[in-house]
Amino acid sequence: MEVSDPPKPALLIVDDDQELCAMLQEYLGPEGFLTVAAGTGPLALERLQQMPFDLVILDVMLPELSGFEVLRRLRAFSRVPVIMLTARGEEVDRVVGLEMGADDYLGKPFSARELVARIRAVLRRTPEAGAEGALQWGPLRLDLRARRALVGSADLELTSAELRLLELLVRADSRTVSRDELMLQGLGRRLLPTDRSLDTHVSNLRRKLQRQTDRVNVQSVRGAGYALTLAPARLSAG
Repeated sequence: MEVSDPPKPALLIVDDDQELCAMLQEYLGPEGFLTVAAGTGPLALERLQQMPFDLVILDVMLPELSGFEVLRRLRAFSRVPVIMLTARGEEVDRVVGLEMGADDYLGKPFSARELVARIRAVLRRTPEAGAEGALQWGPLRLDLRARRALVGSADLELTSAELRLLELLVRADSRTVSRDELMLQGLGRRLLPTDRSLDTHVSNLRRKLQRQTDRVNVQSVRGAGYALTLAPARLSAG
């Protein structure tokens, strides 16, 4: 009986630089990825509606629709992981992208090898369909198979990065998780002094939790890391 190879991850590359797209497709193919390119935001959104992708590589500077606008529209119907490409090298672009739901970012120019490492890191932290079922922590429920975090019936609408960080914090059960550990296990790379992506992801996660419950909070532990805190349930009067 023949054992079939696992399906290759499908990537959508969204960039108006045709030469860059061709170079990335040529490099990513032998690395085990299927690639589709789109040169504009509307075309990218059309592709995303037509077929499932495992990850999107999205340039900020696009004609017709900016990468930020593409991301905003994408998040209305999909949680596919997104790596944003920022040409300006400005931290504000990176922060805005993460706050809007990107999972990671990479500044141009970049090496293809680093992009592959980022892609694999994001895919590793994205739960697979056959992953462990669910985790419960106070009013919070993590459905790892469906890649969802819920408070009651309300979906927190987390990105894959936020879900992975929350999973690490839930498994720690109120114990402090170091910034180094969260960065390495949650975001797939080592913590660097100038990298503020962990803080941005945690800030987004905290805000989404606070929208649905006042019982669960991500507490910053000065000089150590982060921990989940759980307030007692309020007793109803009468």
